[in-house]
Amino acid sequence: MDALFGQRKIKLSALSDFSQLNKTTRTHLKNVYSCLAICMLAAAVGAYVHLFTGILEAGFLTSIAGLGLLIWLGVTKDNGSNQGKRLGLLSGFAFFTGLSLGPLMYVVAKIDIQIIPTAFLATCVIFGCFTFAALWSDRRSFLFLGGTLFSGLSILMIMSLLNIFIGSTLIFRAEMYLCLAVFMGFVLFDTQLIVEKCNNGDKDYIWHSVDLFLDFINIFRQLMILLAMNNDKKEKRRK
Repeated sequence: MDALFGQRKIKLSALSDFSQLNKTTRTHLKNVYSCLAICMLAAAVGAYVHLFTGILEAGFLTSIAGLGLLIWLGVTKDNGSNQGKRLGLLSGFAFFTGLSLGPLMYVVAKIDIQIIPTAFLATCVIFGCFTFAALWSDRRSFLFLGGTLFSGLSILMIMSLLNIFIGSTLIFRAEMYLCLAVFMGFVLFDTQLIVEKCNNGDKDYIWHSVDLFLDFINIFRQLMILLAMNNDKKEKRRK
């Protein structure tokens, strides 16, 4: 019995063992995920503002504002003394990204309010599992996925354009599942790419957090849509 519990204790301790990462990389990842937490908080505020206040609502101008802040952040290189400014730009971009989710969340809430927390928790689990898988695995082992993932994005663009004219629900559903799979793969790819960039001297943790934030948001969006579609389909069958 003691041996069994001892084995479990060893396995649990292995979950937090990232000895394959050097100290500098671990510190960099802590900064990246701290920025990601800031992004998630800002996005939550943005979604709240759209859903529960009349101060600001998502639209074309807010989308342009979010894109503008992202471009501004991209061209504002880290010089060691402008971190506050860049964090502000990152938070602003995340806020407008969350704001842009507002209309979708409003529609989903009208179908079933429970879909939103379910999709969020599922996204956290998926993101966490794939992140740990990327950090535990050998260096560069998932970087080969890059070509496949970007090809998947190209296929998604073609499917979206074709479906504008076809209007097929089946194609749309296939597109949603493919998009979900692609961005799950990007969690693996982007996590290892961040580690590789850090090992090569790129310590811009603010910009690195953008990739992971977009991966999380896209997985969350696809899960909300798929759960809403499945829920709506069940309701129609009952009727």
